[in-house]
Parts: sequence; structure tokens; C-alpha cells
Amino acid sequence: MDKSIETVTLIKSISGIRGTIGGKEDQGLTPIDVVKYCAAYCSILQKKAGTRKIKIVIGRDARISGPMVSGLASQTLIGMGADVVDLGLSTTPSVEVAVTKLGARGGIILTASHNPGQWNALKLLNEKGEFISAEEGQELLALGNSGEVVFADVNELGAITEYDFLKEHIAEVLQLPLVDVQSIRAANIKIAVDAVNSSGGIYVPALLEALGVQNVVPIYCEPNGLFPHNPEPLPEHLHDLSQLVVEQKCDMGITVDPDVDRLAFVCEDGTMFGEEYTLVAVADYVLAHRKGNTVSNLSSTRALRDVTLMHGGQYTASAVGEVNVVKAMKETNAVIGGEGNGGVIYPDAHYGRDALAGIALFLSHFAKKQMTMSALRDSYPKYVISKNKIDLVQGMDVDGILVKVQSLFPDAVINTVDGVKFDFEDGWVHLRKSNTEPIVRVYAEHQSTEQANALADRVIQAVKQIAGLNG
Repeated sequence: MDKSIETVTLIKSISGIRGTIGGKEDQGLTPIDVVKYCAAYCSILQKKAGTRKIKIVIGRDARISGPMVSGLASQTLIGMGADVVDLGLSTTPSVEVAVTKLGARGGIILTASHNPGQWNALKLLNEKGEFISAEEGQELLALGNSGEVVFADVNELGAITEYDFLKEHIAEVLQLPLVDVQSIRAANIKIAVDAVNSSGGIYVPALLEALGVQNVVPIYCEPNGLFPHNPEPLPEHLHDLSQLVVEQKCDMGITVDPDVDRLAFVCEDGTMFGEEYTLVAVADYVLAHRKGNTVSNLSSTRALRDVTLMHGGQYTASAVGEVNVVKAMKETNAVIGGEGNGGVIYPDAHYGRDALAGIALFLSHFAKKQMTMSALRDSYPKYVISKNKIDLVQGMDVDGILVKVQSLFPDAVINTVDGVKFDFEDGWVHLRKSNTEPIVRVYAEHQSTEQANALADRVIQAVKQIAGLNG
């Protein structure tokens, strides 16, 4: 289990209300914060609907604080007069799909996604099962702190209904265009699965069985919330899965984050397929069968652009954040998109990152290609991303620093849509404040690990010099 110690933190952004459990109100994610922001969220939905009697779907990942946060959220919503459909242990994409399937006015996913076990969050959806906008988020924060939310009287209280959506969501995935169950079954694929002891331990094996995968080797698939390693699906956290793939002679390894919206693969030789290349491979498959455009965020690999152009489509880079990617996908009528962190967004399913849809599409592609995972990976343009961070110091003028650093790299094309991105002829560096952690993310891409690291370090040292930080 991850036992790293962090200061109490509460972050409010387009990625939801996210924080460490405990501490004082408005400093960590306390019961008071859960109640006031759930109440404000419900109030906004009720105002939009013109009635208190609305339906809201909730679901949670398996982290230890989940039952507490879920209970607080559910009871607050019924205290507002809303009816709650509780999916229990679920996934982010499952809640998103359930909102529209069940005719709800919104949904709340109780998950801190890739953050360690001491974190949790409220991820808030609209009636389309998509994340609320930044403007709606600002309205929610203001209302939550205003003391003006009006709760229902005793005759208007809502009710809670428990609902198991697993089979329905899997059925939806199997019916998606381009998902080829027959080819997957015929390929006789052997797969190891690491679900970091969260709800993916239920959903991913069930999906694989439905897809006709008869040989699944699970590791860390007990949904007890005791994360055996850092839950972010990065290479340094996947040693056990990599070893299992080799020992058991699997064709691949699959790993997801705690709420199953990020997806990464391990090759048959234990090497990483690369979470950046999850979307690249799925896009290659989709674009080969359906001409169209793609979108990913500014911190994602150039390989998606290259593959899109190869298929005759247009590529667009959006600001970081699922809301921003979805907005750009709608504007460009993209047929596939997502984020380089292993987040696949397939509009034929829904406008949200969905590891389950991603698995089904990827396996359809893999089965038809009839080559090893490492060979498939080598068939794509070769880039390497170096992912780094600079810890924020209280009082640091990050925006001012990002403005000053721009003048130090006159040889780059500069993009300031989201933080600042330096596009060089042979690589790029992107600096931006995180939506989910008190850090500045520094991503760099080049054609080798050494070149990517050197490019990142060049910019990091410039930032630290401007900020007056050591090192």
C-alpha cells in the first residue's frame, strides 16, 4: 500500500473537488467539504431542471475513504430532495454512461483517479454524462461557500436505489462500432491484468471474458483499496505486472488506474508499450476503418499527429483537461481522441475517457494485426516523453515565471493556450500548473530518452533560475 506522506491539500479545478482526506474544512477533503459541494452541485442541477425531484447517479472506486465519502454524498443529495442511483463500486466511464442510459440529471464519481490512497475527489457530471464546464464549476464553488443552499423539507426528501451497472456497461462496449469479438476470441490472447486493487479488478476481467479472452492472469485485482504500488500507470510502478507477463508467457499486460479511465499496456517481453501509445494505436485502428479527425492535449505525443496525417485526417491539440479535449473533439468532429496519459475518448461510446472501450478497440486492432505487442509498438513513429515536475513553493508567482521563461528560448514556437509550450524542430517542452496536484508539470518529447530528458532539464533549470530555486 502507498504510504507516502503529504500535507493536507484541497484542489478545486475543472478536474473536480480533489483533496487529501482529513484536516480542517477547506484545507483537506473533509466531510464538511463533501456535503457543501455536493449540496451546491445538486442545487445547480435542480435549478436547471426547475424541480427538486431529479435523479443523480453516483459511483466510487475502491479506495478506503470511498464508503465514507459515498455515504456523505448520497445522504446530502437525498437531503436536497434528489433521488440517488448508487452504482457502488464502479468506474468513471460506467457512471458517465449510466447518466444518459438512466435519464439522470447528473452524476458524481467518487475517485481521485491516479492519486495515492489518501486522496479522494468529487468528479461532477452534467446530464450528458460529461464533466461540468469551468463556468459551472466556478458557480458551484461560489454557491458552496455562500451558505445559501436550501435543503428539502421532510416531505421532499429523496431516496437511494442501488443499481449494478456492470453488465449493462459491458454490453454497451461490445456493441460499439469496430469492436470485433469474433476476431478477439479467435486470436486466443493471454493477458495479465493489474487493477491496483480497485474497481478495475471487477470490471476488466469481466470485460475480457465477454470479449472472448479465455486466459486471464490477474494481479492486484482484489478491490479492497489497498493500492500495492503508486496507482498511476507509469513504467516505474509496473514492475510486478511486467515480470508476470514474462513469467506466464502472456501476449500482453493490461493496467488501469483506480477509476478505470486510464489504460496502459505491457508488451510480451515485459517492456512498456507506452501509455502515450495507447491512444495512438487505438486511433490507428479507428482511422483505418473510418476517416476523420483526432484531438489530444498539448502534453501528448506527436505520434498521434503523425498517424492522423498518414490516414488523411486533421489533428488538433487542445488545452490539458478532459473538458478541453472533448470541446475540441466536438468542434472538429473528431472520430477518436483523448489524452496521452492512456485516456481514450471514443465518441461512438460517449465523450469521456473510457479504459473499457479502449481495451475492446485495442484488442480488436491487435487481433487483426497478428503481430506481437512489441512489433506493433515499433510500427509507430518513435518518440519518448520525459515527464517531470517542479514542486510549488508557497507564494511562488508561477504565471510570472512562465512569462519570463519564454524569452529564453527564441528558437522555439511558443503556445500559451495552456501554460507555455515550446515547440522546437525536433521536440517540444510543455510547462503548466497541474489541475490535480500542487506542482508545475514539465513534459518534454524527443526521439530518445536521453534527448527528452536533456530538453526537459534545459527548461527546468531555466525556470528554477528565474524562481530562485536551488538546483
